[in-house]
Amino acid sequence: MTAIQILIKEIKNLKPIPAVVHPLLEVVDDPSSDMEDIARIIQYDPAITASVLRTTNSAFFGLKQPAESVKDAANLLGTDQIVDMVLLKSGAKALSGKQEGYDLHEGAMWKYSVSSAIIAKQIATQLDIPNKSSIFTAALLKDIGKTVLDSFVQDAFEKISDLVASENMSFMEAEKKIIGVNHAELGGMIAKMWKFSPRMVKIIRNHHLSDDNMIQDKETAVVYLADCICMMMGMGVGADGLAYRFHEDAMEELDITADEIPRIIAEFTFKMQEVEDLLQVV
Repeated sequence: MTAIQILIKEIKNLKPIPAVVHPLLEVVDDPSSDMEDIARIIQYDPAITASVLRTTNSAFFGLKQPAESVKDAANLLGTDQIVDMVLLKSGAKALSGKQEGYDLHEGAMWKYSVSSAIIAKQIATQLDIPNKSSIFTAALLKDIGKTVLDSFVQDAFEKISDLVASENMSFMEAEKKIIGVNHAELGGMIAKMWKFSPRMVKIIRNHHLSDDNMIQDKETAVVYLADCICMMMGMGVGADGLAYRFHEDAMEELDITADEIPRIIAEFTFKMQEVEDLLQVV
């Protein structure tokens, strides 16, 4: 059995993202949808509904009147926060472990993925780019391929590192050379198997902008830039973090200057404690 065949088998063994995520993304990214449409979808998933109500009624939010339904929760907190909560909950199990091959301790990828998703949505909102929840979810799950590829990277780490050092390859190029697939390609395969939209498959597969043509795709460029900003803040910088190419053209495509990055980081940092507190109860 080849490495690719083994990887495909591993993908099939992954616990899929809850089915509620697909219709939720379709509805929430539709400008004509309303709170009732969103609540109607979530309420048919008992586990997600229970999680939303438990989180909404936790001490974190300190509500005087407890929510008794998803609609109550949406009315009390706003649909945007409820949708983000559902998406965070859906990705938690898949990303919470440690990735020894990438030198990421337990919880490091989860925190980095959440931070990347929040920054991506922040930038998309600033630039008034539609499909913000799809961008949030793609940024959250963009490194899902690492969870499957991790043991292969661990076994081949020395060879990958040698290529990065001796041939000036990016870590991802070395992954591809040694293993036959890189984590972004594998992430795209997982997203496709999980029946995500072609848009999200495209973003996840190309989130490192290894294909220069994807720089002109604003949604993918936003996720890429959010990834870079996280690394600037020291998040997600595992074994591979310093061995990626930086594409200045992505910032030009988004019309974001280097001077704006500290402001984006400051805005995110302001939210960071709230994010970490929320993650303890999501």
